[in-house]
Amino acid sequence: MLDPHELYELTDDLPDLGQPVLIQALTGFVDAGNASRLAREQLLTSLESRPIARFDLDQLFDYRSRRPVMTFVEDHWESYDDPELELHLLHDDDETPFLLLTGPEPDLQWERFTAAVAGLAARLDVRLTVGLNAIPMAVPHTRPTGVTAHATRRDLISGYEPWLQRVQVPGSVGHLLEFRLGEAGRDALGFAAHVPHYVAQAEYPAAAEVLLASVSRSTGLLLPRDGLRSAAEVVRVEIDRQVAQSDEATSLVQALEEQYDAYARGRGEKNLLATENGPLPTAEELGAELERFLAEQTRPNNDTPGS
Repeated sequence: MLDPHELYELTDDLPDLGQPVLIQALTGFVDAGNASRLAREQLLTSLESRPIARFDLDQLFDYRSRRPVMTFVEDHWESYDDPELELHLLHDDDETPFLLLTGPEPDLQWERFTAAVAGLAARLDVRLTVGLNAIPMAVPHTRPTGVTAHATRRDLISGYEPWLQRVQVPGSVGHLLEFRLGEAGRDALGFAAHVPHYVAQAEYPAAAEVLLASVSRSTGLLLPRDGLRSAAEVVRVEIDRQVAQSDEATSLVQALEEQYDAYARGRGEKNLLATENGPLPTAEELGAELERFLAEQTRPNNDTPGS
């Protein structure tokens, strides 16, 4: 393997940070409700930050599959949206330093990239690496936003109950990083916020708030969340308004509430959508139908398809 250190360059002398936390929030993997993006933007806009390392994307990025945007004005190219993969240094609300890895998920050289990040983490004496994700789930927006926690050691996520048993899912470089760190005996964990199926394509700041709250709880960092909290309240009111316009949509949300509450009570049914009155629609059917309804409400002038 080529030297992983050749994948990045330091932009400044590495400071003594004690034993910082490293949060990784790369783009390109599942991000329901844009929760990871909202959480990342919340940190970068609310706290002072500066990059301390930049990765060589020419070695990692597939430009033809994710073409960067260029702006053309009249007779010339005005700008190029240059993708950047960087490690930032930030300080929380208590002035505690931490690191934030941002940018597009590499398309190539995953093993070399994870080795490079692990090497940087060791060089900076990182005590814990935390990943952020958000996944669509058959859950209602009227219940608290849940989160799936995973870690290289079970005691790192004590207090979090598993939502899933054994599943196989497409990999991501963030999850591979956590896995490789665990193999090397280093502490790493991750959180995946649960976003209702029917708002997965829109912004759902409640999930971003839960992600940052989960990071704070596990690391002790004081991360700003006020902007996300107020945005979540606005979104909740709007979803309630749209759902209330249709008896069908209201029934669908109530079905998801029944499923959620049954799970929360620990009944342990294999099919939480089954009721005494017969089976309800599947979670996918519920989510698809409600997503269709909400999409129709956001069309200009409430036009119906084909009109």
